[in-house]
Amino acid sequence: MAIKDLTTEQRNPNTMHLDQMSALDLVKTINHEDQAVALAVAQADQAIAQAITAISKRYAKGGRIIYLGAGTSGRLGVLDAVELVPTYGISPERAVGLIAGGASAMYQAVEGAEDSPKLARADLQKLDLTADDTVIGLAASGRTPYVIGGLDYAKEVGALGVSVACVKDSQIGQHADIAIEAVTGPEVVTGSTRMKAGTAQKMILNMISTGVMVQQGKVYENVMVDVLPTNQKLVDRACRIINAAVGISPDKAAELLRDADNNVPVAIVMAKTGKKASEAKELLEQHHGRISEILK
Repeated sequence: MAIKDLTTEQRNPNTMHLDQMSALDLVKTINHEDQAVALAVAQADQAIAQAITAISKRYAKGGRIIYLGAGTSGRLGVLDAVELVPTYGISPERAVGLIAGGASAMYQAVEGAEDSPKLARADLQKLDLTADDTVIGLAASGRTPYVIGGLDYAKEVGALGVSVACVKDSQIGQHADIAIEAVTGPEVVTGSTRMKAGTAQKMILNMISTGVMVQQGKVYENVMVDVLPTNQKLVDRACRIINAAVGISPDKAAELLRDADNNVPVAIVMAKTGKKASEAKELLEQHHGRISEILK
């Protein structure tokens, strides 16, 4: 399908007079269009859930999540990767964002980079891609050559390939093991896929990465337990997490956190079981970090 025929490239009949709207009408129009995004993402819920399960199995074996895209899609992948580190306490090597054209493309477009399948292959080879890894290829149009090249290389080495597009029957989906397609339709500003399509991709990435982290035991009940207390604000947050999970005083939570060597899951298990820090740590290792399993 030609680019001009993609739904993301069509003119939106609801916004033909966008340039004549008041600021309030413009805001209401954009908001009205955005309300359709969540419904589009909901249509892809089965594929998203399938991706979470498949990625989780590889991640548990030491595999990485590698995001791959160009332009807005690439930037969204980088954003999801970097935010997993402070949120869930993982090492930066476990979630990697690749954008066509390299780091400088985060701020300024690199001409021709997204049109090169070979560039994606080279970028993944530099990471020593393995069969335990997952490559999430992102392209609103569903046809970016850089993403197709990356997904093809993932298949060659046996890595899991997941595609995220905002058109039906996407080209990148044909090169992936799991194809996620949230059809968001014509944009408010024709072809500006940083809008509805970008929002849909962000929502999908939130679901995937959150789901994978939950299945790795990074969440207890609904609180982030693997937050890294690297500054006073995060130490305070860690104490509040322990307080919320266990129901003890802030002072007692701070004392437990110190005894647990700033490890929140260890502190929670200590509080819930009466075990020493070393025993709590051993239990967490035996149950792959999942506090709920220890407490059953």
